[in-house]
Amino acid sequence: MPASVASNHPCRPEDLIGRLNSTQTPYEGKLKALRDLKNQIIGNRTKKLAFLKLGAVPSVVAILSSSYAAPDNRGFHESVLIQSAAAIGSFACGLDAGVKAVLDAGAFPILLNLISHLNEKVIDAGARSLKMIYQSKVTPKYDFLQEKNMEFLLSLLNRENENVTSLGASIITHSCWTTLEQKALSEAGVIKRLVGHLGGTLIQRDACLEALATVIKDNPEVASRFIGPENGRELNVVIELLKDKCPRTRLLACMCLINIRNTSVSYLQDSGIKNKLVSILLELLDDPGQVGDEAPFVMSNLTSAKEDMQKLAFDANVVEKLCENLKKGSFQAKRLEGILIALADLCSKLECCRARVLHLEVINYVTEALAHESAEVRAAACIFLKNISRSVKNLSAGVFMNETIVLPLVQLLGGSCTSDQIAALGAISNVVVDFMAHKSVFMQCGGLKQLVHLSKSIDSATRVNAVWALKNLAFLVNNRCKEEILLELSTSTLTSLICDREASVQEQALALVCNLVDGTLNSIDYVFEDGGHVLHAIGRQLHSNVKAEVLIQ
Repeated sequence: MPASVASNHPCRPEDLIGRLNSTQTPYEGKLKALRDLKNQIIGNRTKKLAFLKLGAVPSVVAILSSSYAAPDNRGFHESVLIQSAAAIGSFACGLDAGVKAVLDAGAFPILLNLISHLNEKVIDAGARSLKMIYQSKVTPKYDFLQEKNMEFLLSLLNRENENVTSLGASIITHSCWTTLEQKALSEAGVIKRLVGHLGGTLIQRDACLEALATVIKDNPEVASRFIGPENGRELNVVIELLKDKCPRTRLLACMCLINIRNTSVSYLQDSGIKNKLVSILLELLDDPGQVGDEAPFVMSNLTSAKEDMQKLAFDANVVEKLCENLKKGSFQAKRLEGILIALADLCSKLECCRARVLHLEVINYVTEALAHESAEVRAAACIFLKNISRSVKNLSAGVFMNETIVLPLVQLLGGSCTSDQIAALGAISNVVVDFMAHKSVFMQCGGLKQLVHLSKSIDSATRVNAVWALKNLAFLVNNRCKEEILLELSTSTLTSLICDREASVQEQALALVCNLVDGTLNSIDYVFEDGGHVLHAIGRQLHSNVKAEVLIQ
């Protein structure tokens, strides 16, 4: 094969690492090896993982460190800094294992030093790499409450370089978690600086919008300071960005305005802005990229627990759009999770939304999601079933009590993942209510056995949800069904649940007893079985418990 053709083939990972590590490789050769490495791993998760296993990151960081410290041949070493920083950023992009390797290799402080470099291209490379790192949850939280850290953050936001200012914004988005941090950032003048960059480049605009939404979220004090009379202009800047031609900018502007709106019932209540938010998000649901992945979550934030917004979304055919996208099925786990969460929120209050979803026949897609490899998707499917099964009409008709729905939920109960169990218990608690003729399906699928097993869990959240589901299972059932429940549960277990160390478990256990004794006259016998242990436990709680909710039961 001619040499010119052979040279077009990428080097084997082992050879590249060898060239990076060898003391015999001249710096020109290492620079070429860095470029080759970067080009191989960009956008290629498989290649990234392969190079990670070979220890590529420590090799690249070592070169970054030596070039940063090199006193001579500045121009050449700057090229090495740029390529090594870019390679480190590529390893960190979208891969937590890559971020961990970068942090473990000690790259972080060196990259921070690059922000103060004299060469603008070196600064860009360092800032871009740090932004990739700050997109990962494994990156340590930045402490804004330390004065020197706040000063450094403000210095980033005061720079003209778009990558540096967007790095500052990315740090805020990643690390601003508490009300105290939001207040500290607001009082330091961060909001004014973020708004000041909304007229800048696309990179600055989007990073600063996301940071602004983070600082305002669930904080009425910060939100009121932002939209006060003297700051009306700043609010209008964000509103104007709803018209931006860039889909991500429109999405982030929606996110920011929704966070403001959610802090108080008096903010942004104009029907025009509400309809506009719904309309924009409806359009963005069809975006094929990251915007389409995130749009359902923003729609959820807009409609969650707000009946007026749910009605607006229903009238705008958001339910149809979400169901249509659900049926397409060929997308990332995050988008599927978002669609299920958005549908769950829309079905949380309005019967018209539940009826529309059932009419559009997407339940089979939801039950398939119960077996998805992503725990987040499985949890979202459970939340959806929990909310759509609030329909008394459809519960009474036994719409949800069939093996297609019940079996995968029961299978989640039998797994080893606690979050799966709690999510499934939430759905089951609704599904088992109010259909006397259909509860045998749940028991035949092994549901009763699993509920009893989980009622003995050492995890209090699992325990209380399991007893809650048992309580609902015992609601309005015949004596034969009650006897099956008690036979599986046993009087001793019921007694221990009544006396559980958690008041919430006690409350649900006593409510379970109420459902067991409710009905025919001989139902009262259940509390007298086995020497009346259940009745004695109830008496002890009545005399010793100070929790009002327990005493009421």
